[in-house]
Amino acid sequence: SGINAEYEKQWYQRRVRVWNIISFDELKTDYKNPIDLCNSLNPLVMPEYGLQGFIALCYLYYMQYLGIVIMLPLTLYHAYRYASRPRMSVLGIYDPTAVMNGDEMDRNKKEGFVKLALYLINFFAGLLWMILAVSN
Repeated sequence: SGINAEYEKQWYQRRVRVWNIISFDELKTDYKNPIDLCNSLNPLVMPEYGLQGFIALCYLYYMQYLGIVIMLPLTLYHAYRYASRPRMSVLGIYDPTAVMNGDEMDRNKKEGFVKLALYLINFFAGLLWMILAVSN
């Protein structure tokens, strides 16, 4: 049951990353306006940060060193990103006035791809740990 909950959290994180990448691509091709993009992505930021921080704490608690190496820098980056976010009235990190900047859009897309890669590495490492635990 605990293992299933862990994989559900990781599945949620991957879905959020894919949604993020698709949304920024839609913004770049003018299928979506910046306000709609920010309204759809900002509510997903805090749950993603919370789940990722929780998984990092679980790795720390169970002393899974590879998981700590993967997740701790990302946790610190999330803390930095949230601390340096634009001043807004809603929770989130995406500001409609800044998100249309070409450099900002490219940075957000690259960030989405890097996070997706880290979450996939995390998923397969967790799968490997589960297989090793069952075989012992």
